Amino acid sequence: MFDHHATPCRSLVLFGATGDLARRMLWPSLYALHHDGLLPESFALIGAAHSKYEPAKFAELVRKSVLGSANAAMFDEAKFESFVARVSYVSIDASTDGGMQPLRDALAPHPGGTIFYLSTSPHMFGPICRTLGGWGVHPDSRVVVEKPIGTDEASAKVVNEAIASAFTEPQVFRIDHYLGKEAVQNLLALRFANAIFEPLWNANAIEQVQITVAETVGVEGRWGYYDGVGALRDMVQNHLLQLLCLVAMEPPASFTPSAVRNEKVKVLWSLRPITAANVGTHTVTGQYAEGFAGGESVPGYREETGANKTSDTETFVALRAEIDNWRWAGVPFYLRTGKRMQRRSSEIVIHFKSAPYNIFSGIGATLQPNVLMIKLQPEEMITLSLMHKLPGRNDMQLGQVGLNLSLGDKFTGTRRRIAYERMLLDVLAGNPSLFVRRDEVEAAWKWIDGIVEGWRQTGQKPRGYGSGSWGPSAAIGLPERFGHTWNE
Repeated sequence: MFDHHATPCRSLVLFGATGDLARRMLWPSLYALHHDGLLPESFALIGAAHSKYEPAKFAELVRKSVLGSANAAMFDEAKFESFVARVSYVSIDASTDGGMQPLRDALAPHPGGTIFYLSTSPHMFGPICRTLGGWGVHPDSRVVVEKPIGTDEASAKVVNEAIASAFTEPQVFRIDHYLGKEAVQNLLALRFANAIFEPLWNANAIEQVQITVAETVGVEGRWGYYDGVGALRDMVQNHLLQLLCLVAMEPPASFTPSAVRNEKVKVLWSLRPITAANVGTHTVTGQYAEGFAGGESVPGYREETGANKTSDTETFVALRAEIDNWRWAGVPFYLRTGKRMQRRSSEIVIHFKSAPYNIFSGIGATLQPNVLMIKLQPEEMITLSLMHKLPGRNDMQLGQVGLNLSLGDKFTGTRRRIAYERMLLDVLAGNPSLFVRRDEVEAAWKWIDGIVEGWRQTGQKPRGYGSGSWGPSAAIGLPERFGHTWNE
């Protein structure tokens, strides 16, 4: 159970302190928490990476990170100076015990629990954790691990065993920043704090669910990493399956880490396997070709810098998932993700069934099913479409009207935190409710491995699609095969 009175940690070590994620998200998020007085007093921030930096140069890197982020508007020179006074930097070689000694020396003045944030290449998780385990980890310490955790179930177990060599499971925070988004957390409030939805949140009232995470960018210089992973492992295994779990989970007994995560993993265990027998009808893969995105001509995946001209790695996946339990039997969950798509959009769309009888049919009025849309990016909002009489007419003509369930207008004076700020606050509080448990990771990989093996056995290869489109044409036909269409 989450202990609301957990002993605060005394420091945070950010491995990979000069990397892309640290500069784009983590240093700006830590600055925002400091700015708002949410970091404990005398809380030390230690950056650790292989590069060598003088203190002033590293402070300048952190400054540029904040000024180049979404939190630039809250930059204050005095606040920043007090923030950077918390920050120090050590150059380490995380691959050897001796190479980590500078970090151990830097931690010596800060006895007590430490948050170890592993924003590094996944192959470094094991060496870092084994070294920390050899030092002896304080019982109040925590470790935050970024994805990916393995590339299949077997490798995920190896990574998890390495983490477990130094940290107990309650100390481990496997982060998925999608779970820190305001609209995602609002989904939990929407479902479990409002009595009107629960009687309808099942196969009796819901026709289908769609989850889309579309990106307009390509691999952005990450071809070497991405080509060994692909869209299924990079996005579906974590982000999309986590969103599916929050939509489909049973009401937990309480909002505690064990209760919430117990219900999420039950969803993963209930996913109907996709194998060679149905992978052809339940999945579509694609790879982006040249085209136009963001108003300019862009190269295809195989023409990117450093690309393998014969690569069959997928940059797009669409699939139909089914959950074999009483609540969701017969309800399809359509998942879709891709790069170089027509627009950037992350959303959950819940299509309710049509009203059982149209009393207005005699006067020519038609009914449309209600649709609940949870948008995660680029904006965060929740809307529910309802049938409504069109104003200014004497006859009963109906149309859909969106009921805005987001609270942006209500809380216009409240700054909306970026996802990493919320997740870091939970780590500081020792609350792992919205972090991913070990059995969740391994259950998700087990389901994904079945798809990968199905592709291998059937020889299914990615279909080409033009950059700036919604993926290969076969993806449109995936839901249409079952009488549905994608929400656009």
